[in-house]
Amino acid sequence: MTASGPPPGPEPQTARRGPGPRPGPAVRPPLTVAAVCAALFTAAAVTVSVRHGVPLAPERAAVHWSAAHHGQPLRSLARVLTATGTGAVPYLLAVLAGLLAGRDARGRLRAVGCAVLVLAAGQAIRYGLMDLLARPRPPAVDWAGPASGYAFPSGHATTSVLAAGILAWGITRRVGPARARTWWAVLALWAAGVGLTRVYLAVHWPGDVVGGWLLAATLLCLALLLEPLAVPRPDPVDRGGTRPGSAHSHE
Repeated sequence: MTASGPPPGPEPQTARRGPGPRPGPAVRPPLTVAAVCAALFTAAAVTVSVRHGVPLAPERAAVHWSAAHHGQPLRSLARVLTATGTGAVPYLLAVLAGLLAGRDARGRLRAVGCAVLVLAAGQAIRYGLMDLLARPRPPAVDWAGPASGYAFPSGHATTSVLAAGILAWGITRRVGPARARTWWAVLALWAAGVGLTRVYLAVHWPGDVVGGWLLAATLLCLALLLEPLAVPRPDPVDRGGTRPGSAHSHE
């Protein structure tokens, strides 16, 4: 007698479907960094509020030193560098990040919109905090560059770190890890330089710049959690080029 059914064989590969990747571990590092930076920023903001904006002794010393060393060509170089941390430059960097991150025309448009939105939202939050804390700037007689509004957190420091982080994200999605790390270093040096020029030009206390860096780092880590909205993952496909579940079975 022969069996009427088909001969036994290995199970089809498509039938062995394990559980998908868990999002938990990928979410924890950005949340952890965001929590640490937010806690440090809160501590700095509370210190500024409790002291009614009065600078600490090291902050006074740093601004006094800067005011005494405003010679050329450092003064001109600092003005050029500080100008790149505001205005159109950060938004151009955000647009470039979106163009690098997108896979096609529609994806690039979506990524550009999200990158610009993150930058604009960060600036709006920074403006709100500046008005809320209302910390006075250093004495205007010591200024060696243009400035307006309140001091904490520094707008240039916040905006430059946001723009650098957004562009670093776009570059990471386009090039390999080694080249990406090189660009991270370049962008980090640029953002740090912009922040330091604010103290050198005596228009910000050092705590304002550190506060801007911490605020921007918090916002960037939180924005990473929304990355799937900016650059959606492509639909998974099986080895045959069809979506799982789309193959027809024959009885």
